Amino acid sequence: MLKDITLGQYFPGDTLAHRLDPRTKLLTTVLYIIAIFLAKGPIAYGVLILTLIVSVRISKVGARALFRGLKPVLFIIAFTAVLNLFYTPGTVIAQFWIFHVTREGVITAIAMMLRISLLIMGTFLLTYTTSPIRLTDGLEDLLGPLKKLGVPVHELAMMMSIALRFIPTLIEETDKIMSAQRARGADFESGNLLQRAKALIPLLVPLFVSAFRRADELATAMECRCYHGGEGRTKLHVLRYETRDYLTLAFYAALCAAMIALKKFF
Repeated sequence: MLKDITLGQYFPGDTLAHRLDPRTKLLTTVLYIIAIFLAKGPIAYGVLILTLIVSVRISKVGARALFRGLKPVLFIIAFTAVLNLFYTPGTVIAQFWIFHVTREGVITAIAMMLRISLLIMGTFLLTYTTSPIRLTDGLEDLLGPLKKLGVPVHELAMMMSIALRFIPTLIEETDKIMSAQRARGADFESGNLLQRAKALIPLLVPLFVSAFRRADELATAMECRCYHGGEGRTKLHVLRYETRDYLTLAFYAALCAAMIALKKFF
C-alpha cells in the first residue's frame, strides 16, 4: 500500500508537459480543479475525462501510475459514494432494511466518484512532470506580489516544495523500517483493527526520529551555506512564457467556460 502513494514523486522526461513553464502548470491545475467543480452532466464529465487522457498521453507518465496513486484513497472514494447513495433524497428505486437507494443518489454517487478521481489524478500530473526546484520557482514567482505586503514568499514556496518532497522520502523510510520490523517478527497485516494499530506503534517512533533527523540535516546544511531565503539567489532555469504556455492556459480557460456553458443545460 505504501508503494502506491505516488504524491510528490517526479518522473523525469522531455515531453511537452515537462517543458511547460511551472507557472503555467500551476495555473492550469487551478483551472482544471475549477472545471471539475463546475462540471455537471455526462457530457461535461466526458470532456474532463478526455482532457485527462490527452494530458496523460502527452506527459507519457502512464495511466498505470495514476491509477496506482488512487489505491490509497479508494476507501475514501467508496465511503463518500455510499453516503451519497443512501442519504440523497429523491425517487426511491431500491430499498434494503432502513436504507433507501434513490435515483438522485445513484447519479450523485457516480458524479462524486468521478469528481474525486479526476481531481486526484489530474493534480498528480503536476508533481509527476515538475521537478521540486522548478515547482518552488513557479510558486515563488506567482506569489511574488505578496512580497510588497511583507510576506516571506520564497520561504513559503520552499516549505511547500520540501513538504511535498518529504512524502516519498517518508514512505521510503517507512518501508525500510517495516521490513526491519518484519525481520524481527512483527506482523502488520493479521489480526483485527485494534491489533493492527498496536503493531504500528513500534513503527511510528523510529519514523518520527528519522523525520526529525532529516529535517535537522536540512537545517544544518542551509545554515552552513549561509542561506538567506531568495536574496541574491541565482536560478538554474529562467522562467519564461512561450507560445505553448499561452496555448495551454487558453485551452484550460476555455475548458472552464465550456463547463459553465454545459451547466446551463443540466
